[in-house]
Amino acid sequence: MLPSSKPYLIRAIYEWCIDNGLTPYLAVSVDATTRVPRAYVRDGEIVLNVGPEATQSLQIGNEQVTFQARFNGVAQSIAVPVGRVIAIYARENGQGMAFEAGAEEVADAAEHVAASAASMDANGPEAEATPTTTGRPHLTRIK
Repeated sequence: MLPSSKPYLIRAIYEWCIDNGLTPYLAVSVDATTRVPRAYVRDGEIVLNVGPEATQSLQIGNEQVTFQARFNGVAQSIAVPVGRVIAIYARENGQGMAFEAGAEEVADAAEHVAASAASMDANGPEAEATPTTTGRPHLTRIK
């Protein structure tokens, strides 16, 4: 299976913003795996300025985005799993890219369903399917 293209796209939009003198912002869906100041979370989301003037030691890795930033004058360590990033865009014009929230969860569920189907095929038509639950229901757009 190929690795996700999401971290590469995040890095590309970030570089595009910086090259054009724009301020890159990350919109993040916050959960227990995100390390952000909870006081700034609204409706389960936070928007972070990830421009060079606002961050120190910014790393946009394949698994997570990490950096140091000041919130109300207090230095904070920020860690956001790439899977929780829902958008990266320029503050000045709103151009950027949005991602499906939980796209990795949908892909994992699809793999689980495919594995279950393969198991049923191997065991014959009499095999009983076990229900697959992934927590929240998900809608997938098929084009």
